[in-house]
Amino acid sequence: MYPSPGAVQHKLLGRCTWEEELLSYPEWISRSYVELMSLNEHSLQALSWRKLYLSRAKLKASSRTSALLSGFAMVAMVEVQLEADHVYPPGLLIAFSACTTVLVAVHLFALMISTCILPNIEAVSNVHNLNSVKESPHERMHRHIELAWAFSTVIGTLLFLAEVVLLCWVKFLPLKKSPKDVANNSSITPGQAAAIASTTIMVPFGLIFIVFAVHFYRSLVSHKTDRQFQELNELSEFARLQDQLDHRGDSLQHPGSHYA
Repeated sequence: MYPSPGAVQHKLLGRCTWEEELLSYPEWISRSYVELMSLNEHSLQALSWRKLYLSRAKLKASSRTSALLSGFAMVAMVEVQLEADHVYPPGLLIAFSACTTVLVAVHLFALMISTCILPNIEAVSNVHNLNSVKESPHERMHRHIELAWAFSTVIGTLLFLAEVVLLCWVKFLPLKKSPKDVANNSSITPGQAAAIASTTIMVPFGLIFIVFAVHFYRSLVSHKTDRQFQELNELSEFARLQDQLDHRGDSLQHPGSHYA
């Protein structure tokens, strides 16, 4: 006869003495297995809920960032005033137009993904039922969510930095030399100086952004790997304990086997 799992738990925690109810070994193993499987099911549901909340946060951040940056890019392209009497380098105009177009397209694509998936996740997250997490499409649409997150926060931000630099060149390049600069024989116009200054400031920030993105991604992957190793160790420990209980039951069911 064996104590029930609840009695074992209370005994280990020092909360009370053994329960009066005694179970046979098969019943004790069966009840322990059911309780462990129930705890495992709750842990899996908690993991699914954490993934759902993370996906919802990513989609919300992507939608807000994409709407903001794409709006700025469109306003910059519409409001910029080109000087009719100034000859712009063709490469500059092509780069500015292409960068603005790609920037808006990337952010609108991320915004479309967020707009399509987010309502389905919001509908499930507002239902206070543990089993409702299975109705959410965040697991199946995981790649789309990560794609929207990457487009909005990584590619879209880099394009926006390039957009700022190109906009400074288009805006300040037509500025002519002042009479004082002409008298001093300056080879660089004030507009060129302003554009060079903005480029000089933006390039280090772009490099810092790339380094931070790579470091953040590696740190996140390392954290996920450590968590997976920890879960595997917990599973192996559970399997070892279960194997010890099985061997213990065999030895108790056949007490005379040692003296055969």
